Amino acid sequence: MAVRPVVLAPDPVVSRRCAAVERFDGALGELAMDLLQTLYAAEGRGLAAPQIGVSARIFVTDTTWKAGKPSPTVFVNPEIVAASENTAIYEERCLSIPDRAVRVTRPAWVDLRWCALSGEVRQARFDGFDAVCVQHERDHLDGILITEAAAP
Repeated sequence: MAVRPVVLAPDPVVSRRCAAVERFDGALGELAMDLLQTLYAAEGRGLAAPQIGVSARIFVTDTTWKAGKPSPTVFVNPEIVAASENTAIYEERCLSIPDRAVRVTRPAWVDLRWCALSGEVRQARFDGFDAVCVQHERDHLDGILITEAAAP
């Protein structure tokens, strides 16, 4: 496990669509642990692989650790399978765009399907801040930054 440097925009790696993860092995587990270690060191709540220079469809979140109760989750090859028609505007920050907050309109909830590190397929509904976080990180996997997703 290692804390890696966070890649800052406009580095091209954070603006490219990432490749799907095909191998569920020890190297993937190490990448996930590096993502989590880097997330905590940077005091974030979500971090995607391109943000540490790896073009792979994996991200991690932990939206509760700052309140004292860690809940780290690893998402491999995530896809949004349903989304609310209702939207909400949140002020978002990004570790790859330090010292800047951007208002972004997103669906109020999303159903996400992803693989765990074992390759097991999972699905869950995320709402509120958790929905914002998974949508923000999933956008990274398509090379989309909050500056491109900003509310009108």
